[in-house]
Amino acid sequence: MEQPAGYHRHFRDPSPQATAAAWAGAEGEEKAALSCGRDIGGAGKQPTAEMKGEAGRQRHDEKPKQEGHIWGSMRRTAFILGSGLLLLVAIWNSLTWHLQRFWGASGHFWQAQWERLLLTFEGKEWVLFVTGATYLPVLSFWTFNGLLLVVDTTGKPSFISRYRIQAGKNDPVDPVKLRQSVRTVLLNQFLISLPIVVLLYPTLKLWRDPCRRELPTFHWFLLELAIFTLIEEIMFYYSHRLLHHPMFYKKIHKKHHEWTAPIGVISLYAHPVEHVVSNMLPAMVGPIVMGSHLSSIMVWFSLTLIVTTISHCGYHLPFLPSPEFHDYHHLKFNQCYGVLGVLDHLHGTDTVFKQTKAYERHTLLLGFTPLSESIPDPPKME
Repeated sequence: MEQPAGYHRHFRDPSPQATAAAWAGAEGEEKAALSCGRDIGGAGKQPTAEMKGEAGRQRHDEKPKQEGHIWGSMRRTAFILGSGLLLLVAIWNSLTWHLQRFWGASGHFWQAQWERLLLTFEGKEWVLFVTGATYLPVLSFWTFNGLLLVVDTTGKPSFISRYRIQAGKNDPVDPVKLRQSVRTVLLNQFLISLPIVVLLYPTLKLWRDPCRRELPTFHWFLLELAIFTLIEEIMFYYSHRLLHHPMFYKKIHKKHHEWTAPIGVISLYAHPVEHVVSNMLPAMVGPIVMGSHLSSIMVWFSLTLIVTTISHCGYHLPFLPSPEFHDYHHLKFNQCYGVLGVLDHLHGTDTVFKQTKAYERHTLLLGFTPLSESIPDPPKME
């Protein structure tokens, strides 16, 4: 005879009473199982109103939890950013305080030297101005470029060649082309820049005497540098783009682009019109607007000449600003018009550059492994 489910769990005694109890217990379990199955099946097919309400309450309770997580994340983000900002301000204040102390400690010395110069050039301050604003920047330019020209013309020291941006170019530089470029640069500096600096002196005097007795404070000098840089970026970008217009490019700007792989000295290799509009005016307008002291002007002019030399030098050297941005402009012509790249980003004139390995290498090199080796170009397709 077939025995019911659960028979062996309830039935161990073969007596009639035990058998009846086993049958009754098994039938009860089967009924309970069938009832449970109906409840589960019904719940799976159609939830009751009570269950819907419970689910709604759970979702309602989850909303405040999610909002709490969002606000918590925002508070943590604000804390991190705020802490970082405070740390940056503290470091900046500490740095400027130490530099201010150095500036102040040496300030008496420089102030005494400046007053001695004023006595020497008394009544001929314009000579002092022209000498300082012209010859110190020119000396900085040729000292730096003299070192680069040794490498460009001799290839020595040989390890410098590892840092060349456009491999195989100017190795060594064409001597005929170089002589022509140096001659043009000297003409620009002494036949164009010098007369304009002479005119700059009376222009500045209309606003404020550039040879006044008091030297600028350190913090004022930093503010001036920031404003000079901003004005130069705006003026250079738009004047440079204008020179790339077909109306001006062939007759004026093409001269500068004869060097598709630039070297440092050709930073001032340009048509006279370009030299005035794109090289000189962007650097001169800032000091005019700020009514700057001669000391600020000398440092600014020297700094701009060194920076533009680095931008054209053709080598991505350790611990110097990256020249990849402007080097790419000489290679492709229609990208990277500015100095800092801010306006190129706003106007979308660096989109192609950003897709290249040159963009990946456009950073300050803090080691001695050339970026062309650590970030090599992709293999050429045959």
